[in-house]
Amino acid sequence: MKATSPDRIAKDLPSRLPPDLPADLSASIAVFLIALPLSLGIALATGAPLQAGLVAAAVGGIVAGRLGGAPLQVSGPAAGLTVVTAELIQRYGWRTTCAITVLAGFCQLGLALLRTARSALMVSPAIVHGMLAGIGVTIAVAQLHIVLGGTPQSSVVANVRGLPAQLADLHPVALGISALTMTVLLSWPRLPGRAGRMLRKVPAALAAVAAATAFASLAGLSLPRVDLPSWRSHALPELPEGPVLGLIAAVLTITLVGSVESLLSSVATDKLIASERGTDNRPPRADLNRELRGQGAANIVSGALGGLPITGVAVRSVANVKSGAASRKSAMFHGLWVLLAAGLLAPVLDLIPLAALAALVMAVGVQMVSITHLRSVTRHREALVYATTIVGVVLGGVLEGVAIGIAVAVALALYRLTRTRITVEVLDGVHRVWAHGQLTFLAVPRLSRVLNQIPHEAPAVVELDGSFMDHAAYETLQDWQDSHLAHGGSVEVTGRSGARIPDTDRHERGAHHCCRPWTPWQNHCAHRSAADRTGPGAAASAGAAEAARAEPRRRGAGQLASGISAFQRDTAPHVRDELARLAREGQRPSQLFLTCADSRLVTSMITASGPGDLFTVRNVGNLVPLPGAEATDDSVAAAIEYAVDVLKVDSITVCGHSGCGAMQALLSSTPGAPPTPLRRWLRHGLPSLERMASRHHAWARISGRLPADAVEQLCLTNVVQQLEHLRAHESVARRLAEGTLELHGMYFHVGEAQAYLLSEGEDFFDCRVFDSVRPTGRGPGEPSPAAHGVASSRV
Repeated sequence: MKATSPDRIAKDLPSRLPPDLPADLSASIAVFLIALPLSLGIALATGAPLQAGLVAAAVGGIVAGRLGGAPLQVSGPAAGLTVVTAELIQRYGWRTTCAITVLAGFCQLGLALLRTARSALMVSPAIVHGMLAGIGVTIAVAQLHIVLGGTPQSSVVANVRGLPAQLADLHPVALGISALTMTVLLSWPRLPGRAGRMLRKVPAALAAVAAATAFASLAGLSLPRVDLPSWRSHALPELPEGPVLGLIAAVLTITLVGSVESLLSSVATDKLIASERGTDNRPPRADLNRELRGQGAANIVSGALGGLPITGVAVRSVANVKSGAASRKSAMFHGLWVLLAAGLLAPVLDLIPLAALAALVMAVGVQMVSITHLRSVTRHREALVYATTIVGVVLGGVLEGVAIGIAVAVALALYRLTRTRITVEVLDGVHRVWAHGQLTFLAVPRLSRVLNQIPHEAPAVVELDGSFMDHAAYETLQDWQDSHLAHGGSVEVTGRSGARIPDTDRHERGAHHCCRPWTPWQNHCAHRSAADRTGPGAAASAGAAEAARAEPRRRGAGQLASGISAFQRDTAPHVRDELARLAREGQRPSQLFLTCADSRLVTSMITASGPGDLFTVRNVGNLVPLPGAEATDDSVAAAIEYAVDVLKVDSITVCGHSGCGAMQALLSSTPGAPPTPLRRWLRHGLPSLERMASRHHAWARISGRLPADAVEQLCLTNVVQQLEHLRAHESVARRLAEGTLELHGMYFHVGEAQAYLLSEGEDFFDCRVFDSVRPTGRGPGEPSPAAHGVASSRV
């Protein structure tokens, strides 16, 4: 056999490695840095040995990552099981709790074999959100005692009653370390500038705990710290001891809460992957029954090794996806790093103050009470279920709270519910689904089963014949609709008797509510019936148009009133929450978008942006007057200064367009003509005209071709020239020198409905950069300058 030289092996090694390995390694390190402090904090909150959190994190990454059905989900100790585990430890002791974890794992394996995973999703989201909120309240109140330097009590009521005495006996050192941890944790994501972008690559949780640990060590503060015992004394499970019914209830609680949280996290991770990566270059969708098997196996191993119960964790899964993970190897590597840290970094971990971990976990508990969830359940008329679940969890416990929430949800469903019948029929190649009656979470399994029978790429019509659809049914229908459209199918959703219908219009080209202008283009919008466009209605419209021309003021007022009415009726309900948030928080646009006042340029449409995304300046010819130029208009300079210095935008885009009337006027201008406001303004475009004349043999090109005519050439040249004018503004020049601002050039061809970007280093506009350009100069998880349809390309 022919020998292979070491040099040849080294040369061939990169080609033999899996192509996704670098991305998985990078993502695994990011997740590990988040998981390490959180695992210790959760173990502290439960009262378990701190090493139990590290064992659970390592097993969750390696075992659940390898065997689970959601490739990019990360599993480990979760805040959702903190209260349950703490109660079990207090009642039965740590070693029996480990045995309960093992038995819960076997129960999860049994549920997976029975293929009941999707049935867990039948639980109303209001109950799940209420359970998590109740657990968050319980965690936050308990950890508050450690933050203040004391010891938490066994229940929320006892902790609340003990707060006055705890406040009277503050421990300033512990409180100071906790305050430092919280300050770093909250301010870390808001660090400004290029240095801030670099620092934000370190997870906020790790940065907060590291800062508190360093300060406590350097200052020589005396306070309780992490104490990892020797692995030789690590406690392993023992045979359960206690009342049989109590042990059965404990096993079922761990099984129920862990399974539901893991499956919901899998579904949420799938949605995130779809929104981040679309239908291309994404792993397969989660296999929920396999995921349940993986969670069961992980809990068996974790309990047997003396670790905490394990679930799929949304926070770490989100970090994994956003860090670019490509396969399940990322979660497995993260578990390996935790295992190595537990063995090699014990002396470093022993320096961490317990107050810092308590502050971190308290922040996690507060975040579990989500305002977004509260608004969602309120909008779907399930606030009563949400509130009673929270109260039940806080006052009675997780199992009691969930049982109360289910009872209230069932009572409400019975109150609203009539018999729901879901059928499907194929007529002329179209799959028609009828849902007769009210759609609640009880009907979700049937609805999901019927919808999944429809082949991909097949036309489908869903008719809802009822007056109510709850949150669970709405999400099921919306998720199926998004998936069906992504695979090339078509969906039409209709309703009777006021049934709530998902916003299908946004998926149909030309049918969005924003495409309802006042011109004949509205004939392309699907909301107008054929009768409005042809036949007698068309003749009536022609007559109305003739009359309208005789009364232009009345016509304009009528169009304005009609447009406002359509906005209030169709669009306002969908954007009200977002606009309310922007009203509270103020605007934080990422980009200054400077373009022409031409009515054919709908900036929000060609950039796919929404409220709060772009700070837009429009004028005739998208001109940027030079500072100090004759007849300077300070309005543009003022907008630039405000956007750059006050709003701190990351980039400025100058967008020209085809058929620009300002450029046509420049080309046809007559020397010595009497000055008018328009002619005085167009003087700022004369440098563009001179630039085009001086570079006759080096004209700007567009997508590999020369401009169609002199007007298009001037439109392109004008974009390049105005970018030069931008550099002359003091605020822009300063930010460019700091490296915190980018300039982009863009050209929109109206007739082609095609956007072109100015390529780096040359006067070349190309549409292909939309597929090839990747955002530069930003940290993981930060929004790209291209997030709203404008790709990133330095000029």
